[in-house]
Amino acid sequence: MRQTLILAAVLSLGLGTLAHADQKLPPDQQAKVEAMLRQEGFTKWDEIELDDGMIEVDDAIDAAGKKFDLKLDPQSLAIVKRKAE
Repeated sequence: MRQTLILAAVLSLGLGTLAHADQKLPPDQQAKVEAMLRQEGFTKWDEIELDDGMIEVDDAIDAAGKKFDLKLDPQSLAIVKRKAE
């Protein structure tokens, strides 16, 4: 009985982790995010992913050459966090 409970707990933790894993955006949303990034003055970026309900943009480079990690609201695509690298 105890082994069954431990196994159930381990499996539930593993499934919870999968639910929060980074996910690629659908192509149409990816295009909208890229257009917004260009409009905001970014010229290049590395990855764009959905993580924990937010869109994350890694290593976005602005016109001045500064690098940032960004978090965007998935509904409005507004930048809600900008962290300099």
